[in-house]
Amino acid sequence: MRAVVQRVRYARVRVGGATLGEIGQGVLVLVGFTHNDTEPDLTYMADKILNLRIFEDAEGKMNESLLDIGASVLSVSQFTLYGDARKGRRPNFMEAARPEVAEPLYDRFNTLLRDSGMRVQTGRFGAMMEVELANDGPVTIWLDTDYL
Repeated sequence: MRAVVQRVRYARVRVGGATLGEIGQGVLVLVGFTHNDTEPDLTYMADKILNLRIFEDAEGKMNESLLDIGASVLSVSQFTLYGDARKGRRPNFMEAARPEVAEPLYDRFNTLLRDSGMRVQTGRFGAMMEVELANDGPVTIWLDTDYL
């Protein structure tokens, strides 16, 4: 499981011109799944994102988490995080989980985030989405459960 976590001032996702999800201060999470992801991967990633200390405290140091400040999450499925471009010029996506595997993982991941009490907005799995955001910092963190 891979995630790119971006601290944002705001973010929104649209499909066909209609806004599906929109947040103010918080994180945009682009999340992708591979064939062997399981519940422990989902739990680890949700916990890591919720507790990642990437927000500034009163002294301007990154000591606060999403849970500490009560910010929001915009979660967007992104199979291209598993794009392999080492050979040739067109990435292959053989390591990305097939939609019938990835969609339930995505749904469960979002449920785990919501179970923490966080406000979680999402895109639409499998749709061609337009994501708009204003990076805050910018602060961008790449997380991967393959390194556990």
